[in-house]
Amino acid sequence: MRAYAIGDIHGHLDLLKGAHDRIAADQAVHGPAPVIHVGDMVDRGPDSRGVIDWLMQGQADGRDWTVLKGNHDRMFHIYLTAIDARDPGLRAEFSWLHPRIGGAATLASYGVANAGDRPLAPVFDEAVKAVPQTHRDWLERLPGWHRLGEVVFVHAGIRPGVAMEDQTETDLCWIRAPFLDFTGDHGALVVHGHTHLDAPTHYGNRVNIDSGAAYGGPLTAIVIEGREVFHLTEAGRVPLHPKTA
Repeated sequence: MRAYAIGDIHGHLDLLKGAHDRIAADQAVHGPAPVIHVGDMVDRGPDSRGVIDWLMQGQADGRDWTVLKGNHDRMFHIYLTAIDARDPGLRAEFSWLHPRIGGAATLASYGVANAGDRPLAPVFDEAVKAVPQTHRDWLERLPGWHRLGEVVFVHAGIRPGVAMEDQTETDLCWIRAPFLDFTGDHGALVVHGHTHLDAPTHYGNRVNIDSGAAYGGPLTAIVIEGREVFHLTEAGRVPLHPKTA
């Protein structure tokens, strides 16, 4: 089994295209294989709409691309369903439009300006009109996880000891503890994002590929051969070995 995966994008279309360029260079040598995006297309960055448009068009063109639902993608979709709707995974002191969450940047990419600084009702009305129904439907249908061979791809992680078919969407989109603390065997190698690091890191039972594009960091792309993992750089493949204690 060979597959590619891309970490949390957060509205950075330029970084997304760059990651796909690195994947295309690797595929030119090794042949085609599926590409899995582990979620968080939107928020914080400058062009969430462009990211969604580009991914939707790629899928429509028949690219072998899977896009998973991240917590930010889910917050965006839930926000558009009702003025008082909120994601149950979001801490009570925050709203999707809070500066730390980044929803206002997403709405700005759809032409809704200064969403975090204006009354909620007109912003919501403008947002519902500005975001195409095709985007809302696409966000709603995004899967929570994807399995290929001995590898499971997910946005945030999984609840240890629970079968994939029984995982909740909230856990798949939001979980940190106890997933990040678990050192046992998940029955598959779990590739995820959600918890940003300075660089992709292999922990033996999981690989975190969120390298902080939301905060000015790079966007990680990896290739997996069986259970071997390689970081894709401008110079080509770099082995990503399990971290030792």
